[in-house]
Amino acid sequence: MSESLAAVAETQAETPVLDVDLAISPAWAGVLSLAMGVFGLVTAEFLPASLLTPIAADLGITNGAAGQTVTATAVVGTFAGIFMPILTRNLDRRLVMWSLTALLIASSLLAAFATNLPALLGARLLLGIGIGGFWSMMAAMAMRLVPERLLPRALSIVFTGVSVATVSAAPVGAYLGDLLGWRAVFFILSGIFACTAVALLRELAINPSTRPAQGIDQRSRGFVADYRLVLANPWARSVLFAAAIEAALMWGAFAYLGADLYLRFGLSFTLIGLIVATFGIGGLIYAAGVARLVGRFGQRGLAIFGGLLLGMAYLALAFAPAWWIAPPAVVAIGLGFYMLHNTLQTNATQMSPQARGTAVSIFSSALYLGQSLGVAGGSLLIDRAGAPAIFIVAALALPLLGVWFAAKLRKRN
Repeated sequence: MSESLAAVAETQAETPVLDVDLAISPAWAGVLSLAMGVFGLVTAEFLPASLLTPIAADLGITNGAAGQTVTATAVVGTFAGIFMPILTRNLDRRLVMWSLTALLIASSLLAAFATNLPALLGARLLLGIGIGGFWSMMAAMAMRLVPERLLPRALSIVFTGVSVATVSAAPVGAYLGDLLGWRAVFFILSGIFACTAVALLRELAINPSTRPAQGIDQRSRGFVADYRLVLANPWARSVLFAAAIEAALMWGAFAYLGADLYLRFGLSFTLIGLIVATFGIGGLIYAAGVARLVGRFGQRGLAIFGGLLLGMAYLALAFAPAWWIAPPAVVAIGLGFYMLHNTLQTNATQMSPQARGTAVSIFSSALYLGQSLGVAGGSLLIDRAGAPAIFIVAALALPLLGVWFAAKLRKRN
């Protein structure tokens, strides 16, 4: 879901600046509190990748069953992202944000105290509601904290929380899990959300720009009309299909990387966390060279080469004879993922110009839906054939997806 906010940023950057915008004073403290919240959200999403095995061992369940905690969060997040803006459209967004943050705190505490799989699943279900709702409200809240001309800068600060969590969540979580136990990690996560709640409570209470404004929602055609407009577009359906399949294959395999490294090579959870974190290095390589990559390969080339890179990397993981193959393979996965995914994301912001906000919301939900189906399917496969079988499926299918989407792009252009 973190990628959807980037898409919203691109969308909002294209919007003309209104004169009234000049009268709004930027509330950078509020932006920082949103960044802190995003850090917690992404950390909560990435934690199972490094804690799956100790959670399974402590609760007396299989790695596949433990993987259902990821599925539960993703499934609920899918629907929360769609329906939260609708169900709360007439409510004070400040109260909604506070309530969602409180829900995130509660879910982390319940996970820490869980003594069996149903209790842990219940906690992760609450987390899904909080994550899906928080992401769906994020861009609108950021727009109230800063003038529209400063929105790209504000969202870049928020994205810092995403980047830091992507790189640090897995190794820090694994280290603390090794040192203090996996339950302690969820206690610490609840503390992060509590700090976010305090910061948001202060900023949203004292900043007049965050108070309910009249007439904002009247411009909307309505939920049903906007969704019908997006889904009636064949190109939009192609983008959404590709996003769901990409998420299913990518995260359905990546979620079990840590468990595979532990079972096959006996690595410590700290080292597993460090290896998983190299995914972020691939993302940084992409960010540093994105202008050159786009200029050289274009969108079709990024889709094709991103899919191929993902395929080769997952194939390397499936047949790795030693653990040291994993770090460069995961770096390649990070780079290939951003090449393919950002191509999809860019097209998501453009696939329905008349209803961009709704289009991005559906795109985010497609990602969550794909992730939930992929992890659920992986949980069935890992207990029967092991993680390498999941990696092989991803290695064969992701390049095909990249080629298919590139062909769709060529036909459209």
